[in-house]
Amino acid sequence: MTVRAEDLDEALTCVSAALTPVTGGDWTRPAGDLEWDCRYTAEHLGDTLLSYAAQVVSRPADRYVRFLAKTEDGASPAELLEFALTGGRLLAAAVRAGRPDERAYHPTGNSDPAGFAAMGCVELLLHGDDIAQGLGVAIDPPREACARVVARLFPEQEPIPDAWDALRWCAGRIGLPGRPRRTGWKWRGSPLEDRSIPEE
Repeated sequence: MTVRAEDLDEALTCVSAALTPVTGGDWTRPAGDLEWDCRYTAEHLGDTLLSYAAQVVSRPADRYVRFLAKTEDGASPAELLEFALTGGRLLAAAVRAGRPDERAYHPTGNSDPAGFAAMGCVELLLHGDDIAQGLGVAIDPPREACARVVARLFPEQEPIPDAWDALRWCAGRIGLPGRPRRTGWKWRGSPLEDRSIPEE
């Protein structure tokens, strides 16, 4: 169940469809359960996705590519969303150009392009959901993409019927019947065929 650039495309479409209609809202409101507001969350999202794209393209073995991406002061909510989605589109392009045998640094284990695609989907969908909650709307994530992401990043987890619930539970966002909300969770960045992940 390899995560693909197409999964990123679907996550981007989902987030854009939910948030574009509310770019006239108050993006200084808190984003879901986060301590961040919607503006900062969107900026963080764009920076993270651009960082993942840089990792896939440059492939450093022991560090992140050294940059910080920010929006200009006074960027509108529509421009903040554009920045976040641009990061995702550039990551998708990098994943398409990458090879399965390539690896780049991530603190949860040096990862291949599919791993960075999976991590990008998590960032897009969870932070997209945070922003959506802050603005009183909902996202409708692609369930098959969510299932591939869970299988790639959380391979030890037993199946949960709804893949969106599974992704949110694995990432410590929700509790489920018989499954308390997780704390101290970590995904696996390295591919399953690679031997180990870093110790905490």
